[in-house]
Amino acid sequence: MLTFEDEPTQPNALLPKNNMNNDKQESDSNAVEALESKGSQQDNNDANRRISISDKRIINCSADVNQLVPFKYKWAWDKYLSACANHWMPQEINMSRDIELWKDPNGLTDDERRLIKRNLGFFVTADSLAANNIVLGTYRHITNPECRQYLLRQAFEEAIHTHAYQYIVESLGLDEGEIFNAYHEVDSIREKDEFLIPFIDVLTNPEFKTGTLESDQQLLRSLIVFACIMEGLFFYVGFTQILALGRQNKMTGSAEQYQYILRDESMHCNFGIDVINQIKMENPQLWTKAFREEISGLMEKAVALEYRYAEDTMPRGVLGMNAPMFKEYLRYIANRRCQQIGLDVLFDDANNPFPWMSEMIDLKKEKNFFETRVTEYQTGGALNWD
Repeated sequence: MLTFEDEPTQPNALLPKNNMNNDKQESDSNAVEALESKGSQQDNNDANRRISISDKRIINCSADVNQLVPFKYKWAWDKYLSACANHWMPQEINMSRDIELWKDPNGLTDDERRLIKRNLGFFVTADSLAANNIVLGTYRHITNPECRQYLLRQAFEEAIHTHAYQYIVESLGLDEGEIFNAYHEVDSIREKDEFLIPFIDVLTNPEFKTGTLESDQQLLRSLIVFACIMEGLFFYVGFTQILALGRQNKMTGSAEQYQYILRDESMHCNFGIDVINQIKMENPQLWTKAFREEISGLMEKAVALEYRYAEDTMPRGVLGMNAPMFKEYLRYIANRRCQQIGLDVLFDDANNPFPWMSEMIDLKKEKNFFETRVTEYQTGGALNWD
């Protein structure tokens, strides 16, 4: 007989034990599903809600990168518009005078010819490296749409630059095997590329991801090498040499193309520096003393490599210039790049021996285009698409 004390305290106290476990498991499962459903709904709400400016970041941002506006970094969009306004194509440049001068046995000295071929030997692959770095690396890790918009334009411009160097090589009838393999066969060119490639490989590695202190510093380091050293230092000996030829009314078509490329690369460098400084601002933990010292060391090494390239391209004085002048120039540029990203200058009292280079960056392309434009060139509106 049951007594009062034997009555169950819960309605299911006399149910079989297995049924009790089943009911408990079902109850727990329902609770988990409810939480997951709530979390999923919250995630969907977060994903579907309208983006605000505060959601945006240069790196490690989870906001939808397909939504261009609202702009957080208006400077990136402005640079994109400026780049579009600077559009040019190599075929727009008349190369007839260059061809005539190059074919004339007395048109150029041996030193000038060496300088031109060494220049092209570096640049024909340098801009391909730059394009690969953007398309296969940098673009994936920059999580801001307006910055990505500029990077797409920049990648296109790198293709235009590679096209321009090929156009010069073809126009002059140079040995393509010699020019395009220079980065394998010429020590001063190969050493610069070997310096750059490890930093490009970091970003183009499909397994590389940002999100940790170490990986974010790797990204920042590669961005600095790309913007401040590759585009902001390694290009300047070559630019100065070819533009100096143009100032003496030699190789004017090639010099005009280099002038446009210099203007483009100056914008690339400035954009990269803005990105670097924005990342620093948003992630101050990356900018450690040890990291700063490492970057300064890389900058010093880059100056040494580019100076060796200057000595190789002009072993004797030519065009009123010599290698020691470039040592001063490279130190001046390196100091400028350091200041732009917040580092101390490396070389005291370095001066600019080529002040006329600043004028070249400010070129207004319309001034020359109507004088030198090839008559066969067609704009988009005049093309026959049949």
